[in-house]
Amino acid sequence: MTGPASRPGGPVPPTLVASLGALAAVRGGLGAPVVLVPTMGALHDGHRSLLRRAAALASPAGAVVVSIFVNPRQFGPGEDLDRYPRTLDADLAVCAGEGVAAVFAPAAADMYPAEPVVTVDPGPMGQLLEGEFRPGFFGGVLTVVLKLFSLVRPDVAIFGEKDAQQLALVRRMSADLNLGVQIVAAPTFRDADGLAESSRNRYLSAAQRRVALALPAALEAGRAEAATGPAAVVAAARNRLDRAGALVPAGPAAPRPDGTATQVPLAIDYLALVDPGTFLPVPPGFTGTAVLAVAARVGGTRLIDNVPVEFG
Repeated sequence: MTGPASRPGGPVPPTLVASLGALAAVRGGLGAPVVLVPTMGALHDGHRSLLRRAAALASPAGAVVVSIFVNPRQFGPGEDLDRYPRTLDADLAVCAGEGVAAVFAPAAADMYPAEPVVTVDPGPMGQLLEGEFRPGFFGGVLTVVLKLFSLVRPDVAIFGEKDAQQLALVRRMSADLNLGVQIVAAPTFRDADGLAESSRNRYLSAAQRRVALALPAALEAGRAEAATGPAAVVAAARNRLDRAGALVPAGPAAPRPDGTATQVPLAIDYLALVDPGTFLPVPPGFTGTAVLAVAARVGGTRLIDNVPVEFG
């Protein structure tokens, strides 16, 4: 598959699959390799970059399958499950333009006909960083990814590097459970202003977006200090975030995990320089590739970002 299929009047729309039974029938007619791009919909240019990577991997005889499912098991109390954008018609148009063969968009009742008793335990890595601030999040993510792998039976699955901890855990699950799915990472897609693309960016006002730009700026400031060592990397990034956090409030109060609120425009959940294999902090004198990761709230919107940092 080298690009969008076409017909008179435009690209061929993907086959929309809404049930598990229909998925099994469609899957049997797909060529190899089958490349899965798991999403929660609200597709943007970052997703387009994943789809193009998938198309390149599927070429010439394979097929790209996109899953669109807002997974309730990865949202905690008070998070944005109900307001998370659901834009299926627009998503199908994006998929058509990128040559996707099939879109699997099941209902929650199809994916979870009963409360699951057996779920995936993400282990110690799943309790760190995102796992600390969003308890149960990675268990929900890995459980639904395992279900998607079982249903779609892909040869390859693509995940974005923006969700670096999720990517690491999916890779570990695939290896530990011998799932036979090749996990491919796609680079973080950034808008022209440097903000990492996210479906939640649409929540930001113009003023809040300007504040949010402190995240990529801080990561780059930290990466620029790599030659000085891990402590200097974290200090430089922290300094940039602290300056942004001292600005005049740019939006509504940011809810915190304990139910309180803060009036600063940028509320940091964590900034950490970690080993990409364990997501534990790197020690002094570390050599190799580390991940500088940040999570913050701007107004009521929670954003994450990261960059690799090379230490000689």
